[in-house]
Amino acid sequence: MDGYWAAPPVSRTLTALTAVTSCLVYGGLLDPYRIIFYLPSIFKFPLPEIWRFFSCFWLTGPQLSILFDTYFLWTYSSALEKGSGRFSHPGDFFVYIIFLGLVIVATAGGILGGMVFTQALILGIAYTYAQDNKGKKATFFIISFNVMWLPWAMLLMTFVMAGTNSAMNPATGIVAARLCVFRPRLWPEFGGGKNYIFTPNIVQRWFGGDRPNIQGRGYGTAYRQAAPAPGRGTSSGFGFASAWGTRGQGRRLGGD
Repeated sequence: MDGYWAAPPVSRTLTALTAVTSCLVYGGLLDPYRIIFYLPSIFKFPLPEIWRFFSCFWLTGPQLSILFDTYFLWTYSSALEKGSGRFSHPGDFFVYIIFLGLVIVATAGGILGGMVFTQALILGIAYTYAQDNKGKKATFFIISFNVMWLPWAMLLMTFVMAGTNSAMNPATGIVAARLCVFRPRLWPEFGGGKNYIFTPNIVQRWFGGDRPNIQGRGYGTAYRQAAPAPGRGTSSGFGFASAWGTRGQGRRLGGD
């Protein structure tokens, strides 16, 4: 339990929900039709089943897929949440997961008619992980290759095992992850547009953004200041702020 609570909060919660839900479903203790994405039930009157927006990301495939899907989800999500420079503010990774989920639901659910999106979410996370670790090596089962090919290797495995129709649903995760790069960074910097993907102050406070982060080290104690509220020259959008965005107003030395 100490190891679990020491893990990144979003990754450990998402992985635990996925593992428990999958075990309950395949153990015959939970009806899978109560958690899949199904619009008539979500907007059912007078008792809408809103939880389906979230629970459709918590069900893996059967048998060995429970082990492999949970392992991939834990490995790549925890690596991003702990070590990615994209998520420099408290709560950035949580907003990233929410954005991935919204795009996947709109594409895999609204367009393709899918009902379970766990593998799409894993592929989206794996794509972002690959972008953060360009040039490194990844091992997929017993094969080593450039990490940039990791999401495509996972998609190919799904295609080989389940066919074209089953691979189209997970592929929407790569689309969602690509939009997570395009909207916060490429579109504002090169397209002149506005970044609408940012971490609200209330979400930053949920993850401790309003209090210093104290880290014990062998040579002393380190304190990280609380994240400043977004304003002029600052950004809380997935850590994509320009290096010049946090400078001052550029007053000339020796002037008035």
